[in-house]
Amino acid sequence: MSTRRAFIARAAAVAVALPLGASACKGGTAASGGGKATGTLVFGKTDGGTTFIRNYNVFGPAIQKSPNAEMIYEPLARVDYSDGAKVKPWLAKSLEFDTAGTTLTVKLRDDVTFSDGRPMTADDVVFSLNIPLKDPSFNIGGTTYDRVAKQDASTVTVHWPHPAFSELSQLASIQVPVVPARLWTGKDLKSWTNPDPVGTGPFTLDRFAPQQITLRARSDYWGGRFAMKQLKIIPTNGDALRAQLVRGDVDWALAAWGNGEQEYAAKDPRHHLYQKYATGGAYSLFYNTAQAPFDDVHVRRALAMTIPRKDIVATLQRPGTEAGPTGLVDQIYRDVILPEYRGKVQQVDAEGARKELALSGYEVKGGKLVKDGRSFAPKLSFNQDFGWDPYANMMIRSWQQTLGINVKPVGAPGANLYEQQQTGAFDLTISTSGGAGVAGVYSALSSRAYRPLGQMAATNFGRWKDATTDAAIGKLLSSDDPAVEKSAGEQMQRIVAEQVPFSPIYNSYWFVLINALHWTGWPNPDHFTYVPFPGNGPDATLTLLNLKQAGK
Repeated sequence: MSTRRAFIARAAAVAVALPLGASACKGGTAASGGGKATGTLVFGKTDGGTTFIRNYNVFGPAIQKSPNAEMIYEPLARVDYSDGAKVKPWLAKSLEFDTAGTTLTVKLRDDVTFSDGRPMTADDVVFSLNIPLKDPSFNIGGTTYDRVAKQDASTVTVHWPHPAFSELSQLASIQVPVVPARLWTGKDLKSWTNPDPVGTGPFTLDRFAPQQITLRARSDYWGGRFAMKQLKIIPTNGDALRAQLVRGDVDWALAAWGNGEQEYAAKDPRHHLYQKYATGGAYSLFYNTAQAPFDDVHVRRALAMTIPRKDIVATLQRPGTEAGPTGLVDQIYRDVILPEYRGKVQQVDAEGARKELALSGYEVKGGKLVKDGRSFAPKLSFNQDFGWDPYANMMIRSWQQTLGINVKPVGAPGANLYEQQQTGAFDLTISTSGGAGVAGVYSALSSRAYRPLGQMAATNFGRWKDATTDAAIGKLLSSDDPAVEKSAGEQMQRIVAEQVPFSPIYNSYWFVLINALHWTGWPNPDHFTYVPFPGNGPDATLTLLNLKQAGK
């Protein structure tokens, strides 16, 4: 058995063997604001709009859904970003591939129950993993397995039509959770909103209002007991959040604060925590390669060579976080990045970009790209919820000044932008690139993830379709031979750097803001075994399990 298969096969669910914090704390007099209410922790959500929609159908194709469903539903596995982004069991007890890498045997934990007290069974797992196979619109997690079968009461097999050693992270996606078959069977998943969710996760829905969601901690959660009683989720925005954190009305949030180290953390180093954790990916410019002029490599290169990365990270106040050309972040993948790309800072190369544009055969007339009697006025789509307007404008100014191309900014709320990206309704767009391991970073470029314009793509928003890419990704995903993986990974680095299916701009981090006045025990980015980020459901669970109420 190979080293990797042996690790996967026997990796116990050690994540929940960590210290689980205090038991449920004693009752007290409730007060308003953050953890001042005994047993309550407040999470300020900045990327969910101003109101919440009650829709806990985690598989449904609807764009707008209830936030933080990962606190109610859980996946079979977890990606451990503190350990090289390795995939480890969560609801599963073990995960073991056969020698061909096409069949995965999943042994399930025997202590997991749903919030209504019923045990999680192999039937629930088979039902859940089969949902993405029934209709492509349900495959929002981009899964590629083709069969799921029950072997016995605690064992399930998952089959891929190809070797899939590096595709195990699909089962760690919160978009492929385990749901109770008895409650989901017979529902029209395209319209059902699942308003009263029942999951294996650590919380249940207590109260729902458009301006506040209250989740209640389970006392029978399989992973341990919580010191908190409630998790409140409120919609907010960047400016309001800062005041809420300082006042202690919000305990926990995910947001970048340009000068947060000085304006927030330095004001109260003990309680005001501003943390960042590398995701292994980057914020990148994606080109819609299914349509002109972005199907031309020289146009893509010209635009990539004139992105003012240094100016953008300076404005972000994140010096040194400019992304390299491969899509692999030095901080995590330094040992595998080719020497010619390792530590490379991409500077604006106006002369080189103009040469590339000339090679494309396109001319710039009146700010438009013109060729063969056709003219194109590009648009750049970006997420307004993340405050990306100034950085989009910096890119647009650079393209105008160096190439003469006028690009129109088209900001949109996050949910709307995501729908545009999925359907390919954009010219240029900003999104994150990354994943678990080298294979995870590059697998989204596979033609297996390709969908024609107008159809929903779970990944591969840029509609990249290239035989050489497919061959390299095929080796990267299917081989259990480190030498083959290394060679295929290096080939993908050259494809991304030279063919530019996307252009990394700056390295992506999870930015976490915490007021630890009411709750203690938060992880530290200098020494952590889980990331306090709700999008990584199991990691958020571990974070909350290890918190204690201050003074208790």
